[in-house]
Amino acid sequence: MNLPISGTVYGVLLNFHGEVQALEPQMNQPPYKAAPRAPILYVKPANTWSAHGAAIPVPARVPQVEVGATIAMVMGRDVQAARSSDAIDSVAGYVLMNDLSIPHASFFRPPVKFKCLDGFLGVGPQLRAAAEAGDPAGFALEVHVNGVLKQSLRFADLVRNASQLLADVSAFMTLHAGDVLMLGCGPGRPLAQAGDRIDISAPGFATLSNTLAPEGSAA
Repeated sequence: MNLPISGTVYGVLLNFHGEVQALEPQMNQPPYKAAPRAPILYVKPANTWSAHGAAIPVPARVPQVEVGATIAMVMGRDVQAARSSDAIDSVAGYVLMNDLSIPHASFFRPPVKFKCLDGFLGVGPQLRAAAEAGDPAGFALEVHVNGVLKQSLRFADLVRNASQLLADVSAFMTLHAGDVLMLGCGPGRPLAQAGDRIDISAPGFATLSNTLAPEGSAA
């Protein structure tokens, strides 16, 4: 695959205000009984990566998948215990991603079996340089399924902006040059099924397109 990424890919949950508001009633229930205080991270290993234009296999047991459109930061150097004021200087660029998952109710500990299926991370065709992209708070994206607009996101609605997210994550783990950290997928994620085409677009970014295919038929 010809991809603009090579390091470990980390996803983050509950980083849009609308997402937090929708799940807030569940956060005070057992076993946690409180909202999370640190970023909720998970890994999308290399088996999940799919290039722009690739067909993504969907197992027969999965009637629908959840589309997790996002923009991710790619580290230009190691980041450890960064200050929020200058953490963003460690970012080399940004890339569109489609973080697919099987719909599920868990939000504190995303189950691997729902999020790490083969091919379940579409990766945009190009890295947009950080110097060109400007403030990530100005990012916006749209998701079209079979040509129909299904979701719009504005990254001004993040709970932790890009710099704060980097600072909070690097406080307890090192992000190495080449590693990738998603900004979050937001509320109202659309559903799609085998046979559907998903297009994720954002101003200044090359569009990310993938088609879902029944498992065994994807090339």
